[in-house]
Amino acid sequence: MKFKFIYILSLLSVLLFFLTGCSNNSNLANETNTVSVNRTNTEISLNNTWNELSNVSNTTDNTVNETHIGIHDIEEPEEELASFSTKLGGKDTPRSRNIGITTSTLNETIVNNGETFSFCGTIGNPTADRGYEEADSFDADGNTVQTLGGGNCQVSSTLYNVVLKIKDLEVKERHAHIKPVHYVEKDKDATVAYGSVDFKFKNNTGSKIKIYANSDLNSVNIRIVKLSSNS
Repeated sequence: MKFKFIYILSLLSVLLFFLTGCSNNSNLANETNTVSVNRTNTEISLNNTWNELSNVSNTTDNTVNETHIGIHDIEEPEEELASFSTKLGGKDTPRSRNIGITTSTLNETIVNNGETFSFCGTIGNPTADRGYEEADSFDADGNTVQTLGGGNCQVSSTLYNVVLKIKDLEVKERHAHIKPVHYVEKDKDATVAYGSVDFKFKNNTGSKIKIYANSDLNSVNIRIVKLSSNS
């Protein structure tokens, strides 16, 4: 009898152990699954957040780029009023290099409506430290001499011939050379000398104007355009 009781008690103990173990394993599995699900959800949430931030960043970059393009690509409409060219000798000389410096300085100069343009005031003093060299020019007596910036009178004379074609540009100062020059017709020249004689005109067109100037070894080219906006 005592032996049977011990046997039954042993069976109950074994059964209880298995039932408890199964319960613990089940809880552990549930906890593991819960942790796994939570981790997966967290990763999904983080991924979604990252994607949203990336989209915002891309949108911002696109907006900035569009704004940048919009600002710098807008150009003021232009209407050409007149142009004129004079011939050069076709050789690289101090005179042609002086002319190149001067046309580059003059290029894209804007003259507001009602403003008086000064050639010498715009170009400045033709000094050696600016790259100017000595080249042929006339002195007050008509003698050919070497001066810094020799050749600038061809640029001012070319500009003068453009101005003559535009009725609303009023010539305020202009001086002829003491002798005829080869690059324009008689009485169509405009000599300049910084600090003494100048070429000036007033803009009465009702709009801003822009001067485009360039040169190569063969020619000096100048044109004047009217800008659409009034000043």
